[in-house]
Amino acid sequence: MGDRPLMIKELLLLLLLATLWGSSYTFIKIGVETIPPVTLIAVRTLIAGSILLLVMRWQGISMPRDPIVWRQFMFQAVMNSAVPFTLVAWGEKSVDAGLAAILNSTTPIFTFLLTALITRHEPVTWRKLLGVVLGLAGICLIIGVEALDGLGDQLLAQIAIVAATVSYAGAAIYGKNFKGLHPMQPAAGSMLCGAVLLLPVSLVVDQPWTLTPSMPSIGALLCLSVFSTAIAFTIYFRLMQTLGSIGTTSQAYLRVPIGVGLGILFLGESLSHTALIGLVCVVLAVIAMTMPARRKA
Repeated sequence: MGDRPLMIKELLLLLLLATLWGSSYTFIKIGVETIPPVTLIAVRTLIAGSILLLVMRWQGISMPRDPIVWRQFMFQAVMNSAVPFTLVAWGEKSVDAGLAAILNSTTPIFTFLLTALITRHEPVTWRKLLGVVLGLAGICLIIGVEALDGLGDQLLAQIAIVAATVSYAGAAIYGKNFKGLHPMQPAAGSMLCGAVLLLPVSLVVDQPWTLTPSMPSIGALLCLSVFSTAIAFTIYFRLMQTLGSIGTTSQAYLRVPIGVGLGILFLGESLSHTALIGLVCVVLAVIAMTMPARRKA
């Protein structure tokens, strides 16, 4: 009984994380209209890392000084921000949102496969496998199989989004290395390392001083940095410590129904019977992938 309130809290955080990351696609779409992808992501990571540092200083939390930990932050930055953020931003310049959502929601599949075949760092159960399959089926039912009509068009952009998804899966597994740290430490460290990697590229390739970004793009960049990055990654590293990599990546399945739900609430959209079945599949998938195993008496 004592674990139930804690589990509810973790699931609510998972729902919040899915909402924050689900909204990032809209922010990116608006941002890349007048800001090149590399510059957008470089500034995103710099702002997010700086905000987290200020919050940590206010709370009296210091950054690690061990060079080994900072090397781990750098590797995490490559896998979880610098490379996938840029690939998704570039891919979204030509890939439809529905198809991009399906491609990017496959993170739990790759996390499950990498865990089962290579790392075996946490238990791989039939229940988790069922959750992976149910989740993907639910996403396809919610969005509609017609979203797959563009599969094969703009092939490089689609491959970029899938590559970003694989990178996210690897980062989720590698994130277990930060179990002994406060969640804000790896979040801030990886964001700052990502900025160090991307800012020089931005200066050389995009020459940002020559850009004239629109106010909507600037606003989207700020929302992306604060909500979908600084806050989201703090929650992400917290959940990595409690739900594990497979459970945490299950939030990828929640992003689409959240987007559909917002459309129903604020845009007057309706939910088809097929989408309703898909929503049930997604909920069951997340439960299967996050519910702790029963303890033997």
